[in-house]
Amino acid sequence: MANDSNTSKSGRIGVAVVVAFIIGIIFWGAFNTAMEATNTEEFCISCHEMKNNVFVEYKDTIHYNNRTGVRATCPDCHVPKQWVHKIVRKIQASNELYHKFMGTIDTKAKFEAKRPVLAQHVWAAMKKTDSRECRNCHDYGSMDYTKQGHRGMEAHQKGFDEGKTCIDCHKGIAHRLPDMHGIDPGVVVGPGTAQR
Repeated sequence: MANDSNTSKSGRIGVAVVVAFIIGIIFWGAFNTAMEATNTEEFCISCHEMKNNVFVEYKDTIHYNNRTGVRATCPDCHVPKQWVHKIVRKIQASNELYHKFMGTIDTKAKFEAKRPVLAQHVWAAMKKTDSRECRNCHDYGSMDYTKQGHRGMEAHQKGFDEGKTCIDCHKGIAHRLPDMHGIDPGVVVGPGTAQR
């Protein structure tokens, strides 16, 4: 009798483990599906704040339309590829969703008023990560200076020698720069990184 009870108990534990495993797979699949669905340009511009403001500007840049047909989309520049960094960024994005629902930037005027602060947050994040998302596509070691203009060639070599990162010089590469009148450029992304 005690043996039947032990068999029954271990059978229930086995079933529980299998069920938990299946539920885990379903949860993980749903989680990854949601992560990928929120990691598309279509998702990013699904709210009018992005579609009517920064996306319009981005469409006029080399990151959107260029001679090679390579396009960097919103998540390419704003969401890390590595899983841990991606999760951190997605958690940070929950603040953006909060402000979406609060209507913080739901009009062009509100967006433009908030643009300097929003830009500074992005620039500081990019500076902190050594422009990690830029490096997903751009590699210093693969740059052929002879195919760059004279100004770019000199600036890249000098910037690399000084330990600069992409965002130190390339603010406004995919979006219009905010009105920075009255804002000390040294505080934008830290000392020694003022825009030139």
